[in-house]
Amino acid sequence: MSYRLTVLGTGYLGATHAACMAALGFEVIGLDVDPVKVARLQAGELPIHEPGLEELLQQGLASGRLRFTTSYQEAAEFGDVHFICVGTPQKKGEYAADISYLDAVVESLAPHLTRECLVIGKSTVPVGTAQRLADKLARLSPAGDLVELAWNPEFLREGFAVRDTMHPDRIVLGVVSEKPEKVMREVYESMLAEGTPLIITDYPTAELVKVAANAFLATKISFINAMAEVCEAAHADVKDLSLALSFDERIGGRFLNPGLGFGGGCLPKDIRAFMARAGELGADQALTFLREVDAINMRRRARMVDLARELAGGSFRGCTVGVLGAAFKPNSDDIRDSPALDVAVNIREQGGKVTVYDPVALDNARMAHPALGYGRSALEAAKGAHVVLLLTEWQEFIDLDPEKLGEVVAARKIVDGRNALDAETWRAAGWHYRALGRP
Repeated sequence: MSYRLTVLGTGYLGATHAACMAALGFEVIGLDVDPVKVARLQAGELPIHEPGLEELLQQGLASGRLRFTTSYQEAAEFGDVHFICVGTPQKKGEYAADISYLDAVVESLAPHLTRECLVIGKSTVPVGTAQRLADKLARLSPAGDLVELAWNPEFLREGFAVRDTMHPDRIVLGVVSEKPEKVMREVYESMLAEGTPLIITDYPTAELVKVAANAFLATKISFINAMAEVCEAAHADVKDLSLALSFDERIGGRFLNPGLGFGGGCLPKDIRAFMARAGELGADQALTFLREVDAINMRRRARMVDLARELAGGSFRGCTVGVLGAAFKPNSDDIRDSPALDVAVNIREQGGKVTVYDPVALDNARMAHPALGYGRSALEAAKGAHVVLLLTEWQEFIDLDPEKLGEVVAARKIVDGRNALDAETWRAAGWHYRALGRP
């Protein structure tokens, strides 16, 4: 059977999932309550930067397999499988996740579900959410128990979202009966044929997989950044330390890159929501270490500002600072909880004149922080700078010619917030080079 799919929520996750499912040959409707976003997507315009995704979107629209709507009734009548892909941001003023968007989707969709169908949750949620939503679906749907819920967490990496959707490293499915497993084996047939592992489990385990993965990755990143703090105190080199550790098969080198730490829309808010939910369950002591993981991560930003101030002579007053990077990571225009912008704003608040350049995130940065200065290139951002900061490790910045950059700055001083540059090359070009965790 060829199932017809809907994707409820067309943000980063939803837009990616809709376009990729259409590329796999399914008929897909993407739904969003924002008519402006729906109109843009229907016109083939992607509101985010993600390599390869806009082409897939346009191919899906051209083939007729993909379209977008604001109507829950249309989605309910069309779909056999409904994917919930809305966000779960951090609540204002607390650690817990805001799952009101999930409830809104279920409450809007359920009254229109008059026949047997499957609802698949893909959002990152506090454990216990799936069962509550399953009960709500059964209660509010005219089809009652014929509407089943399964939980299928996403594991997308920004910058690699198309690949991660089409060729995932694993598929996790939380179910309470055999029917959802049968349906999802057919939906994900092409991926399973490639040998992708499928883990069938219960709701709570499926909900925990994503937050547990993010907690582990955040811990690994903060571990090497804690080592960077020790290295600075001991006059050791964290880059060499990281390299030596990476050859240990038990540790590995991935996510062991010392620098400015993590940001974005997932890791920070997910580990905080995980701590909050553990507290509600009475298991808060199990995750107290995540508070230090979070604290280490935030300290890296403060240390970056300190290093920049040292190179500026002790104060940012009257100092021009060129900032390379605004996105929280390369190959993305996502500035949510961006360490780069956090540092830039902090320096401006301390009296520095800051000019930022990023290959794709400038429009988003300008909307969020209009008081900062912005340049159209790395050279323009660095023009007249007393200190240059590399804060997002775009390849464009790694490939910069230190001599050319040196011609436009007021002083050849650079702080490498991502340990991405070759220190000896820059020092040979007359730059005072500093980096987090290095002599």
